Amino acid sequence: MKHSSFVSPSLVCAVLLLLVWSSVSVAQSGHVRGKVKDALSGESLPGVSILLPDGSGAATDDKGNYSIRLSQGELTITYSFIGYKNEKVTVQINKDETVVRDVSLRPVPVELNPAVISASRYEQRLSDVTVSMEVIPSNYIKSINTTQLDKTISLMPGVDVIDGQANIRGGGGFSYGAGSRVQVLIDELPMLSGDVNDVKWDALPIEIIDQVEIIKGASSALYGSSALNGVINLRTASPGIKPATNITVSSGMYMKPKRDELTWWWDHNPLIGNLQFSHLRKAGPFDISIGGSGMYDEGYRKDNYLKYGRMNAGLRFNSRKVKGLSAGLNTNYQLQSLADFIVWQNADSGAFLQNPDAFTPMKGSRLNIDPYITYFDGLNGKHSLKTRYYRVNNKFEEDADKNNGSDYFYGEYQFHKKFKNNLHWSIGAAGSYTKGTSNLYGNHSGSTMAVYSQFDRKFFEKLSASLGLRWERYTLDRTDDESKPVMRLGLNYELSKLTFVRASFGQGFRYPSMAEKYTSTGLASVKIFPNPVLKPETGWNTELGIRQGILLGKWSGFLDVSGFWTEYNNMMEFIFGLYNPDSVAPTIDYIGFKSINTGKARINGVDISLTGQGQAGPLKMKFFAGYTYMNPIDLSRDAQGPDTLENQILKYRYRHAAKGDMGVQYKNFDTGITMVYNSFMERIDAAFEEKILGRYFFPGLKAYRQKNNKGYMFMDFRFGWQMTTTSKINLQVKNLLNKEYMGRPGDIQPPRSVNLQYVLKII
Repeated sequence: MKHSSFVSPSLVCAVLLLLVWSSVSVAQSGHVRGKVKDALSGESLPGVSILLPDGSGAATDDKGNYSIRLSQGELTITYSFIGYKNEKVTVQINKDETVVRDVSLRPVPVELNPAVISASRYEQRLSDVTVSMEVIPSNYIKSINTTQLDKTISLMPGVDVIDGQANIRGGGGFSYGAGSRVQVLIDELPMLSGDVNDVKWDALPIEIIDQVEIIKGASSALYGSSALNGVINLRTASPGIKPATNITVSSGMYMKPKRDELTWWWDHNPLIGNLQFSHLRKAGPFDISIGGSGMYDEGYRKDNYLKYGRMNAGLRFNSRKVKGLSAGLNTNYQLQSLADFIVWQNADSGAFLQNPDAFTPMKGSRLNIDPYITYFDGLNGKHSLKTRYYRVNNKFEEDADKNNGSDYFYGEYQFHKKFKNNLHWSIGAAGSYTKGTSNLYGNHSGSTMAVYSQFDRKFFEKLSASLGLRWERYTLDRTDDESKPVMRLGLNYELSKLTFVRASFGQGFRYPSMAEKYTSTGLASVKIFPNPVLKPETGWNTELGIRQGILLGKWSGFLDVSGFWTEYNNMMEFIFGLYNPDSVAPTIDYIGFKSINTGKARINGVDISLTGQGQAGPLKMKFFAGYTYMNPIDLSRDAQGPDTLENQILKYRYRHAAKGDMGVQYKNFDTGITMVYNSFMERIDAAFEEKILGRYFFPGLKAYRQKNNKGYMFMDFRFGWQMTTTSKINLQVKNLLNKEYMGRPGDIQPPRSVNLQYVLKII
């Protein structure tokens, strides 16, 4: 075989042409460089794909930087990163020019990994926080026709509300309307009443809520007393670029339960009606929000109704002369008329009837006024001063001796600064003063003072660490003085782009309310006794959890699994029993409720939740599901005497709870179903079921609980039709299967109800 001794002329020409074309191409090109960051945290994102229209591209380095050569002209660059929304940027490249384009990517889907502020008092991604949290978006609140927020919160995994008292992972039981281990906030300002320390759920402005953030576990380091078991923070909506008006009208009725004897006294199906509206807009330097709600609920039980009207308004001024300065005022006012249901007459024909002597119609008002100032100093520092005046007034039409009211004043200054080394530092001081006036518990005054600081830092772009410290002092009537130092620690490590492991430890405390220490009253045969020597309760919570992101084609979500351990000292519980003085013979006059320090308690378990969304053909789906196992142990049971069970489970708790919701959308139609399961409430006060001095105070309760001892499950159903881009009709059926189930003892929950809702949005 002969070898060619020369190169083909055609090949030489091709190479020369290629070199000429390349040199021209290079000469007519430029560069684009920049940095890609997380839009919420500001942290750099390594490994982001940078894609060009021809399919070529590059990736960011370990510090989030990139540089790429492009031909001159206009073209669109796509920035893509798993777990984030794609960002497209159009650039104009001129010859030998370098264009700088820094890009911020937002996590996706936003609803599954939203921005939250409650965990550390500054904005973070939910996956980055060091504690367990649940987030309820406003669209879900609207879709299930929420008229009172406690009903919606009870649908969240690991959270429950018993007779108005919120508890998280079994942290609370039945406290008979006074005291709360869960701090409830609106825009980080406390909404617990100053005298009773309870939540006025019907006064919360749900019509302007943007989202609800729930922290599971002790949070006293940031939020003080009453955050022993967790925090519920309602974040209100802010005006967008365009004005927006929302009007919601709903009407419905309670249907008859399966047992006819429960409603023998009904002459018609009790009616329910609700109106909500909100209007948000910008007007020059002002942000304006107006909202309101009216409620009419006849109640499914005799002499148990609720009527109210509420108005709220917000005005914020954004200074144009002083950059970063804003000041505002929010206010909310409600008038209401109601009659609570205390306890049934018996388990059969009297289950929806209460003792006439316990019928206590009440008219009340709630008012909060919240002035605030915020200033961004231009050096990554934020100064905020938030204040609140909260007035609660209750007047009992047929028993003036039960009239009560309180004035609560609160103020908090906080400084937050973000440093260049990924360090966030928050420091603040808070104080409150309460004046309570009541024939129930007398006239008392109380005050708190607190200072706190928290450090949050990200190391190696993977490890987030948090350290919080707080000291708080509480004074009641200038004689009862207590102070508590507490701390919290947290870690969150990003194992991979969608895998986050966290661990936390937090201390908490709660001071007894005026009502818990001094209330002395009676409702028919049920009495409440004071306990002036009641002591504060303390505790701690620790957990280890993992949050795993899921991306499968058109499906995405998060699976969260955590193990938790909580312990309490000097735990305060309302206990029903006989409380006669040692020197006095026991009589019926000494039977009732009393708040006492029961001693030590331990609650541990596992909390699992799954949140996701996706598409199957033409169907768009969103869902969440959760299961919580709790092992609530009363470590001081021997000191409390005999009880209804051999084990030591804490009273008024469930061991197992499962909750879930699935929503499906097809074109202009959507439907959804919600499911809640709670296991049997194994242990209650023995006095509820047994005779005391030869008398049953809750007739039929023992037999009813023995018959209904398998727990309960109920389901809610909804269906919606988007008629136009601005109007929608929804049908909601609560307790779809018309199950009969009980909350606290002697308190059967609502039968099936049907509501028709009309929603109008004007943008």
